Amino acid sequence: MKNFTITVPASSANLGPAFDSAGIALNLYLKLDVVEAEQWELETRSHFLPATTYVEDNLIYQVAEQTAKRHDKVLPACNIIVTSDIPLARGFGSSASAVIAGIELANQVCNLSLSQEEKLQYGTEVEGHPDNIAPALLGGFTVTAKLSENEVDWIKVPDLDVDVVGYIPNFELKTETARKVLPEHFSREHTITASSVSNLLIASLLSGDYGRAGKMMEGDLFHEPYRAELIPRYHEIKKEAKVYGAYGTVISGAGPTMISFVPKGEGKAIAKQMQYLLEGYQVTALEMDTHGLQVSSTNNV
Repeated sequence: MKNFTITVPASSANLGPAFDSAGIALNLYLKLDVVEAEQWELETRSHFLPATTYVEDNLIYQVAEQTAKRHDKVLPACNIIVTSDIPLARGFGSSASAVIAGIELANQVCNLSLSQEEKLQYGTEVEGHPDNIAPALLGGFTVTAKLSENEVDWIKVPDLDVDVVGYIPNFELKTETARKVLPEHFSREHTITASSVSNLLIASLLSGDYGRAGKMMEGDLFHEPYRAELIPRYHEIKKEAKVYGAYGTVISGAGPTMISFVPKGEGKAIAKQMQYLLEGYQVTALEMDTHGLQVSSTNNV
């Protein structure tokens, strides 16, 4: 086994109304430096990651072992150094990045030769939905559909000509908590309208009509009206971002982070202006990652 590095980007899911379906990859990364070893050792080197106790408790290891067993393989011992600049439980798909890293770890050390479709399917089975898994794996802007327990379809669409501004608060919000506030059922009329908004969002992004896309992002009826109460200054962030030129502002995934789509080249200026207003938030200009999962050989770790 050669020494190698696995790099997986962060992701932001939903983009407002494209609930559990659309997502983008962002230029924050989880990285694994992997070396063959006589016994397992996994070391985390990031304040975003929990301190390592037992290797068996780590999600990356658990997914890698599960993937190896799925193919009747035994996961060989590795020395892994994990670094990350993806905040945990903030809405940037940290668990999806870890899941993809675990699948790719097994793929590499067990010589599984997994296809992208298999990686997407395996990741979706772990996460429950593909909206973060797909951009973490494929990069860019992805739209997915979980058609059944054993079938996930996807498309990676052309790059979006926008910058992204992230508003990251200093507290966590578990996805389970954010899911609990959602209604169990919607009326037919409500669902038709909500789906129409999502359809128009995707069409607007594909046609480059970012003004209309921003309006649709902020017109979600599936989850944002219910999750807004969990996020301090939700309405203020949306209002002030619009003042400074944002197309639209939405909750990133289940939150509590929010993101804005802003005109290309204006992300840093808008982030700087918004930071003045948002004490207790880290406001940062981000870019879309177009590559997704990457594996590279390394000589030294």
